[in-house]
Amino acid sequence: MTRTTTGRHQDQVHHQPDIARAAALIADPSRARMLKALSDGRALSAGLLAAEAGVSAATASAHLGKLVEARLVTMESAGRCRYYHLANPDVCLALEALAVIAPPLPVTSLRQSSTAGALRRSRTCYDHLAGRLGVDLMESLLKGGLLAGHDGTHRPHEAVRDGVTGYGHDVDYRLTETGRERLDRFGVDLTRLPARRPLIRYCVDWSEQRHHLAGALGAALTARLFALRWLRHGSSPRVVHVTEDGADGLADTFGLRPAD
Repeated sequence: MTRTTTGRHQDQVHHQPDIARAAALIADPSRARMLKALSDGRALSAGLLAAEAGVSAATASAHLGKLVEARLVTMESAGRCRYYHLANPDVCLALEALAVIAPPLPVTSLRQSSTAGALRRSRTCYDHLAGRLGVDLMESLLKGGLLAGHDGTHRPHEAVRDGVTGYGHDVDYRLTETGRERLDRFGVDLTRLPARRPLIRYCVDWSEQRHHLAGALGAALTARLFALRWLRHGSSPRVVHVTEDGADGLADTFGLRPAD
């Protein structure tokens, strides 16, 4: 009987998540910069990631090898080039959650200051919108009656349900019938969204301390904005810009007027 109990205990220990290993991988400054760049949601080349991290190609290759081995990042080859991508949206969710409690990095150059300002204004969080634009869009969806269930304000004490912290799905956001009709007219086909992914999740936006829309709906809505060319990618990873057509379209469709 003792042997059986011990065996079960060992099996339970074996299947517990190795948080320390994941934290150690993210804790390295160079790897952290690479992971933040990959939070763009797109596949990036090893050369670009080396430049983002400020390290040599050989050093970047070693770091990326560790991230691939840990299954935080995936790699695919295209000719002589290697491209890297976050393994899944949960990696980005973990990074965003850490960013909420992380102290700010010191700004030591005009370029860093400009990039930081652009990221706060509008960026992608994996495959959905974040920054001021992301939280303002969430607010517009709530005020317009497309979403219901919360007001979009981050209240840490509410992010615990039944004693378990659950950023992303603990708040009961739901899509209304008005939301279904208007998003369908806008070109978001809800019937084609992946069933394996939650329709609505949220992230606590680290720069705004408010909620922005994630999940399958957040990804589909962001993809539609890019397809309409209302958004375009910036020169730095994760940064996005609203086009002139996008400014007009967001105002007419969602009552959202992006900040300059």
